[in-house]
Amino acid sequence: LAALAFLMAGFAKLTSAEMMVAVFDQIGVGQWFRYVTGTIEVVGAVVLFVPGKAVFGAGLLAVTMVGAVTTHLFVIGGSPLPAIILLALTAAIAWNHKEQLQTRA
Repeated sequence: LAALAFLMAGFAKLTSAEMMVAVFDQIGVGQWFRYVTGTIEVVGAVVLFVPGKAVFGAGLLAVTMVGAVTTHLFVIGGSPLPAIILLALTAAIAWNHKEQLQTRA
């Protein structure tokens, strides 16, 4: 479910969906940041499916959602609830796959 949500959101950013262009205009950093964010979302979603690597994709996406929540609260307004839900999902995925980090040491 989380991977699908991030694939759709990342695809919308990378294909310059009108709503995404408007949101990133409102953020004010530049449209390059939309491409970076979209790429992070798509790559993170794909990594969720890679055996032994899900913790890395989930961690990347969780950090991205911390940024999204912060942006909603302090920059663009609007409800941060979707980002909070995705943050909770990705944090839970990372927690459930934390043993993947221990095998790296």
